[in-house]
Amino acid sequence: MAKITKIANLQNNSYDWKFSTVGGVTRVNIETGEDLEHLGELDQKLWTVLSCPVAGLEFDEKTLRLMDTDHDGRIRVNEVVAASKWLCKVMRDPELIVEGFSRVNFSDINSDNDEGKAVLEAAKTILARIGKEKESIDLDDVAEYMTVFEEKCRAERAAAEKEADPYEPPYGDKTEDALAAVNALKDKIADFFMRCKLIQFDDECSGVLDVSVERVGAISAGNMAANAAEIATYPLSRPTKNAVLPVNEGINPAWQAAFANLKTLVLDVDFAGRESIAEDDWNAVLAKLDEYVAWRDDKNAAEEKIIADALAVEAAAIEPVDRIVRYCRDFFKFVHNFVVFKDFYSRKPGTEAIFQAGQLYIDQRCCDLCVKVTDMGKQAAMAGLSGMYLIYCHCVSKVTGKEMDIVAALTDGDVDNMREGKNAVFYDRSGQDWDATVTKIIDNPISVRQAFWSPYRKFGNWVTDKITKSASEKESKQFDEMTSKADTATTNIAAKADGAEAAEAKAAEKKAQMFDIAKFAGIFAAIGLAIGAIGGALAALGGFVAAKWYNVILLVAAVIILISGPSMLLAWLKLRKRNLGPVLNANGWAINSKIKINTAFGASLTSMAQYPKLVANDPFADKKTPWWKKLLWWLFVLVVVAFFVLLFTHNLPWQKAKAKPEPEPVEVVEEAPVEPAVEEAVEVVEAE
Repeated sequence: MAKITKIANLQNNSYDWKFSTVGGVTRVNIETGEDLEHLGELDQKLWTVLSCPVAGLEFDEKTLRLMDTDHDGRIRVNEVVAASKWLCKVMRDPELIVEGFSRVNFSDINSDNDEGKAVLEAAKTILARIGKEKESIDLDDVAEYMTVFEEKCRAERAAAEKEADPYEPPYGDKTEDALAAVNALKDKIADFFMRCKLIQFDDECSGVLDVSVERVGAISAGNMAANAAEIATYPLSRPTKNAVLPVNEGINPAWQAAFANLKTLVLDVDFAGRESIAEDDWNAVLAKLDEYVAWRDDKNAAEEKIIADALAVEAAAIEPVDRIVRYCRDFFKFVHNFVVFKDFYSRKPGTEAIFQAGQLYIDQRCCDLCVKVTDMGKQAAMAGLSGMYLIYCHCVSKVTGKEMDIVAALTDGDVDNMREGKNAVFYDRSGQDWDATVTKIIDNPISVRQAFWSPYRKFGNWVTDKITKSASEKESKQFDEMTSKADTATTNIAAKADGAEAAEAKAAEKKAQMFDIAKFAGIFAAIGLAIGAIGGALAALGGFVAAKWYNVILLVAAVIILISGPSMLLAWLKLRKRNLGPVLNANGWAINSKIKINTAFGASLTSMAQYPKLVANDPFADKKTPWWKKLLWWLFVLVVVAFFVLLFTHNLPWQKAKAKPEPEPVEVVEEAPVEPAVEEAVEVVEAE
């Protein structure tokens, strides 16, 4: 089928397409056979996928390879359109394609055109040659025909070769059996003749080259039959400087059955009546069989090529039948996974997307969105753009011995126990279980609720890790110092007095037990700065807290919002933009549209463990705290929080009393008495 290089009417189409919202994105609906007929008129910008790989999908790979007309390992838009046009042309009613039947009736094939006529004639020929009389065909019929045709080709070639090639195998029809018998003992016989050569080189070596009495005696006390594996390691026969292998006797009991078979098929044919054979005799047998193997391999290679060419020609002749049956069964499903991603968003059992590889069970949850990873390098570069919490796992099947890498999206629950190296179990689409180990985690928000606790969890983990690391380093250092000093003290014990040694040991022990505050200074400083910053903020709001008693509660809520608010806002923004596209792009897909995974849809992709409410008494359960104790506990917590808030804002009673300023003393100024002379002067002035 010729490759279409241009899609007609992509921009100016007249077909009345129907649209719907799927996954938060508006997409075209492909629901009817008429939609498939007009698929080539759909604007390429409206397609969800522009290309996808042929291999590595949960889809019939033979169907995809039939669609891949240029054989480049990828399915593109033009190839999907070409398959749609051909299928709608050879089928009388395109609505039958929507049903996804795996059997095609002859009455449904459109024989009014050359393509449909060729399909119908090929289908009837297939059924006639396998001796079936019916008016429909399926993939089993096609496979049976190819098996019959291959057997016929092999029989014809065998008959032709027998007449054309005069070569006779050295042991007739039993040559293959003789070859197997020789191969079973070839190494053991070569070992025997080498031992004989070493004895010829140095006769004193004969004792060590033969099995010793002591070695046999070591196993003689037990069941000798149970020690057959040990006996098989002994020489095939007792080596001598004569360098001949006895034929009728003196063979290692563990190898007698195999040697008897070799004697019947080979030695009695080539050396009838002989009591022994030399190395040259054995080499002649090997040369004869090597010649046969070379002839057989060349003949088989030539035969296989001839048969393979004949099968390829016949497969091409019946390919239209194989194509129509596979397309009728698979094409509509493929369109749903290529044009609109309907199977992915349907969330119905049995309608998973073709890129979903199976389910990962980890940490009391099941992740349904699992994708096989073909290139970890591309995943590292692109997958982080998805905004999803991704878990990469290396999976190994103990049954098949195969290995693969997957990536699972965690879209619900918490991440407290998620660590690299954590073990899990992966079930593929066929139900086969794989041992999975977490190799990499891309951390992104899962929910707004999880983001609320994220700052506190991260800070707690940071403090714990720092303390644990510092304590571990301190312990390791002190242990090394103590062991080093102990070794030194042991070496020089003769040169030291008992009293001085005891004093030094006591000092070393005291030093090992000392608390190295420098190791923890950074941690304490960070915690102190955090507390100081919070205290400073509370002090700045002292007037607000003092105004009303309930302002304390409002202030505590404000502090929590200041800490968790940014994390929750960032999580909300990222959750709105979660997109599966980067993960698929890293796997070789060309995604043309957003593959959104909002909070509601994401919750359906990860199922959490659910337990029923039990009324039975658990003898080992923790004792339940009475409600009044819980109430007292929360009241205590509130009082403590309020106390520290008032403390930092300087609103405690004694803080207020201490901070109240004392009144300043008032100075009394007395008027000075008027001098008499002054008064008289005033009167004189008034008289004048």
